Amino acid sequence: MSTVLIVVALVVVFVAVVVAVLYARPGTSKGLRRRFGPEYDREVARHDGDAKAAEQALNERLRRHGSLRQRPLPPEAREQYVARWAGLQERFVDAPRQAVADADRLLAALAGDRGYPAGEEQYEERIAALSVHHPQYVAGARRAHRAALADGAAGPADAAGAAGAAGNVGTTEELRGALVDARALFEALVKAGPEDTGRRGARTRQGHGPRALGPRRGAKGSEA
Repeated sequence: MSTVLIVVALVVVFVAVVVAVLYARPGTSKGLRRRFGPEYDREVARHDGDAKAAEQALNERLRRHGSLRQRPLPPEAREQYVARWAGLQERFVDAPRQAVADADRLLAALAGDRGYPAGEEQYEERIAALSVHHPQYVAGARRAHRAALADGAAGPADAAGAAGAAGNVGTTEELRGALVDARALFEALVKAGPEDTGRRGARTRQGHGPRALGPRRGAKGSEA
């Protein structure tokens, strides 16, 4: 093969690699699909199949929340969150809807401690930020929140809205599924990461991480 042909082949390969890298980066259709996973499909459906509008919305999420860095979670705070989650799992058998509502509030508090938008009034922004950094788990937070809105604590004036919010989280089994889904996000947020202090202790001591949350028990002793 002549030198000219070799040079041409190398140029073609280089251009192909550059195009592939640019095409797969966040901001492009393929990049957004890879980053957001099921969130991409959800946003397209929310925009009635308009992929361009969905991608514009996802790029806006990246612009607002892409630079967010999780705040450190001290080991003692991690222990407290793990204990509180274990407690609400135990309460599920006797009060499933209340347990899921508690899980929703606990997730909000944990996300706030980790640096995500905090407070009930910031729910949509918190979910948007979580969808950027934990897209595979954020659906669980939404499901738990719907169950919390349908909690019996809602006043009479909210009865109609609560009934609508219940949606697919009305039965004990559906509530159990909501708790399972919410737990996946809880585990992702509570586990020790590079930004946390006391990493060695969190790794070496038993009972401080997601694996120490105990069995996933739901109604009638089934796994949750």
